Amino acid sequence: RWRQCLQRPTANLQEYRELGAFSPARQILLLLRSQLINLQIQYQAIQKDVARAIEEVCQSQRFILGPNGQQLETEIAALVRVRHAVGVSSGTDALLASLMAAGVGPGDEVVTTPFTFFATAESISRLGATPIFVDIDPATYNLDTARAAEEIRTRRKAGRPVKAVMPVHLFGQCAQMEPLLELANDGVAIIEDAAQALGAGAKDRPAGSMGLTGCFSFFPTKNLGAFGDGGMIVTSDDRMAEHL
Repeated sequence: RWRQCLQRPTANLQEYRELGAFSPARQILLLLRSQLINLQIQYQAIQKDVARAIEEVCQSQRFILGPNGQQLETEIAALVRVRHAVGVSSGTDALLASLMAAGVGPGDEVVTTPFTFFATAESISRLGATPIFVDIDPATYNLDTARAAEEIRTRRKAGRPVKAVMPVHLFGQCAQMEPLLELANDGVAIIEDAAQALGAGAKDRPAGSMGLTGCFSFFPTKNLGAFGDGGMIVTSDDRMAEHL
């Protein structure tokens, strides 16, 4: 039965539990077999609801900018406690569009973390700007924001003002935003990469609501996954929302 479970991609933890107490050898086999994310189990719980929602969209034939997308924007804005939410095609495009709307372009510098998905630095480079990497806090793996703020001040004194800073909220926990928020009045755009942090918060402030914009991903393995890809930008800046 152990071999059968290990050979079947749909085997779940309950089947292993039915085999009795986990010996060290069985624990090793289970770890080798375990999936980090099992979307099949997740889908089984919501399959009927998903099928019904897809059927409603197919019946309406409103596939682009329809009422379902507008409703999601409204609900995400309410969840994050911001005035605006703008749906985009992916989390990467959320980052890219936010940087573009903030005026980031060739020759600019953007401070961010090296411990993140490739898209964070990629979106900066695609605009001809340079990502400036600042090390992480070893306790949280998020950007060391105190060190990042100091780096920004040092570059400003040297005549190399940083255009934006992009903290990443990893594993559902927020980076320490206070050192960065102090820089917002000095013309530094704060773009939150909150792709892995929808629903997270710190000091009663939701992830994505603290900077100029917050960027979410609906890649299937994210906190809120889509059938395919998708993303969203949130902001309370009316001009930024209109520009986006």
